[in-house]
Amino acid sequence: MKTITPTELQSKLESGEQVNLIDVRETEEVAAGMIPGAEHIPLGSIEFKHQDLDKSKEYIMICRSGNRSGQACQFLEEEGYNVTNMSGGMLEWEGEVK
Repeated sequence: MKTITPTELQSKLESGEQVNLIDVRETEEVAAGMIPGAEHIPLGSIEFKHQDLDKSKEYIMICRSGNRSGQACQFLEEEGYNVTNMSGGMLEWEGEVK
């Protein structure tokens, strides 16, 4: 499984790189703040909503600590998607949240 650190992701965002972020935390967790531009798809909904994603794009998966986003990556990789897990999750994110 490919991984990216929160610092590496923040550098990509600050340089203006186009990234596709999916936050798999629960609704009450994202209410406390998400990385701007992230799409919210709770982990429990990934198996039902993955067909809405574009297999030609790369997605960076985000959760609180990196565990649930890792599970999402594993499932999506098996379905043929190009995904990367943000290791450390939002616990290690020091950038902007909205």
